[in-house]
Amino acid sequence: MIAVTTVLLAVAVVIEQRLQLPTWQLLLVYLVPYLLIGHDTLHEAAEGVAEGDAFNEHFLMSVATIGALLIGFLPGAESQFPEAVAVMLFFQIGELFEGYAEGRSRRSIAHLMDIRPETATVERDGSPQTVAPEQVAVGETIVVKPGERVPLDGVVLSGASSLNTVALTGESQPRPVGEGYEVLSGCVNLSGVLRIAVSKPYGESTVARIIELVEHAGDKKSRSETFIARFARVYTPVVVAVAVAIAVVPPLLLWAFGGQSLLSVLSVWLYRALTFLVVSCPCALVISVPLSFVGGIGGASRHGILIKGSTFMDTLSRLGTVVFDKTGTLTQGEFRVNAVHGVSGERREERGERNDCSGERREERGERDLLHLAAHVEHFSTHPIAASLRQAYPDVDDDCQVSDVEEVAGQGIRARVNGQLVCVGNERMMQAIGASHSACHEKECEEHQGTVVHVSIDGQYAGHVVIADRVKDDAPQAISSLKSMGVARTVMLTGDNPEVAGQVARSVGVDECHAGLLPADKVEWVERLLQQSGDRSLAFVGDGINDAPVLARADVGIAMGALGSDAAVEAADVVIMDDRPSKVALAVAISRRTIAIARQNVVFAIAVKLLVLVLAALGLATMWMAVFADVGVTVLAVLNAMRAFATPGQSR
Repeated sequence: MIAVTTVLLAVAVVIEQRLQLPTWQLLLVYLVPYLLIGHDTLHEAAEGVAEGDAFNEHFLMSVATIGALLIGFLPGAESQFPEAVAVMLFFQIGELFEGYAEGRSRRSIAHLMDIRPETATVERDGSPQTVAPEQVAVGETIVVKPGERVPLDGVVLSGASSLNTVALTGESQPRPVGEGYEVLSGCVNLSGVLRIAVSKPYGESTVARIIELVEHAGDKKSRSETFIARFARVYTPVVVAVAVAIAVVPPLLLWAFGGQSLLSVLSVWLYRALTFLVVSCPCALVISVPLSFVGGIGGASRHGILIKGSTFMDTLSRLGTVVFDKTGTLTQGEFRVNAVHGVSGERREERGERNDCSGERREERGERDLLHLAAHVEHFSTHPIAASLRQAYPDVDDDCQVSDVEEVAGQGIRARVNGQLVCVGNERMMQAIGASHSACHEKECEEHQGTVVHVSIDGQYAGHVVIADRVKDDAPQAISSLKSMGVARTVMLTGDNPEVAGQVARSVGVDECHAGLLPADKVEWVERLLQQSGDRSLAFVGDGINDAPVLARADVGIAMGALGSDAAVEAADVVIMDDRPSKVALAVAISRRTIAIARQNVVFAIAVKLLVLVLAALGLATMWMAVFADVGVTVLAVLNAMRAFATPGQSR
């Protein structure tokens, strides 16, 4: 349409120059390309007037161009037919650039939409059936062949393979899986056939949650976008009023006091008013600023960083304090049993016999006894420490009767195993039940710093298990990158004991560490840090269900999405899908780049418009200058906004 209009405009100009037609006939000639290119704009303007929202860029463009078409009928005025068509043509070119940039943004997010599974193969009545993923119930078994996308979250029942997780995490390295492994929907099965027990309905699956996050990412406007929206609502009626004043007041004054003909001066000032209207269109602002944020969100999503709204991109760019959880955030969250000691401190060699849960009391308990009891008590817990105990003693299918399981917040878990009350937890739990114990001086405890899990039986201390986590490879890099970006304060808050927390804090390089905290304590610490942060924002990075309150309280909550709990992901404002803490610094860099681009567009657009508005009011601006101040500035601002799609430091 743009090409056809350009040709028709050129033909109309040739006809005007060659045939010397009357003004009304020239109007008919120019109306053909004008209506061809401008009918959508005229329709939008009419709809806006009908709906009570007249003051928008479509209304301004329509009034300015219609006025330019009619001004030639005033006495002594020159026709502005080519300018009227050109203004509408360039406006549509600007719309084209906007559409292209928005399309690119949608394509940058579309790779997430591609993870939406079309079908699922479910085993029913002994045979495979192909159904929609929404029709598969929790507990059913699905089959995923090589090359297929995993349609639902679940646990591998049989088979071994590698999964391509790039659509979720942004990382291309395949992830090996086998029996007992948890798999997330959206991953692509690369090799073997997998039979998977579905653990979540489709609506709660990883795929559905990611798609929902991305689709609603633009719902929450940033402060800059809100300013632009408010600015446009006030600005547009003001400039229309000023344009009317320019068109009416000077001619009346010159007619009343200067003795000039009203019609002769009216055409001059009407032309200036129309030029003023064309210049005043805030297209560059209302298009480029939101587009910059859309580009930044789309660019972040390509790296497995889901920013739920441009509000949080604004907040990320002003970070002054970053608070980290420890387990699963700075560390792997995959605990391993390093040492087990009975009550006397004398370690028994593992003998291979199976405890019969007879309830027999012993002065000393061996490694296998303690692990057996702890694994029974922690059997239903989802905590990483519980998982490590179950992994160390997986054979709990015996005749033991486990009942009255109770989790004590900030302490541990207790349950009755064959009638005996077994408590598994930290020192606080032992103190609460009066089970006295002394510090362990075993060689393994001294060599392997870790979390000490104490075990008591019927109120008597029975021994402890030393469990250690491993710092993530990129955790030190994450802290150093944030500091190099000007983040003044990095803090680690954890419920772990001070010795383990201190060791992790030193190894990653955080500025301060506070340990032994309950979820409520973390919220109190964040409240305190928020008061000290001044005009800089605070981010909390965590992954556990107990982090949900503090994620919601921070200026911006960042959740580790792959290992993180549903509650943490829902409470967070930013989700890092591959659990790499170094992505926090990347999210900040993307946010700062996006904000910088949006500010560049605001300053550039306002500066050019103010200059040409003054010239238009003084009669020194032509309609072509007005076209550049509106459409030209919009095109340049949109092109600048498209830079937000690139990763910071990435060459264009």
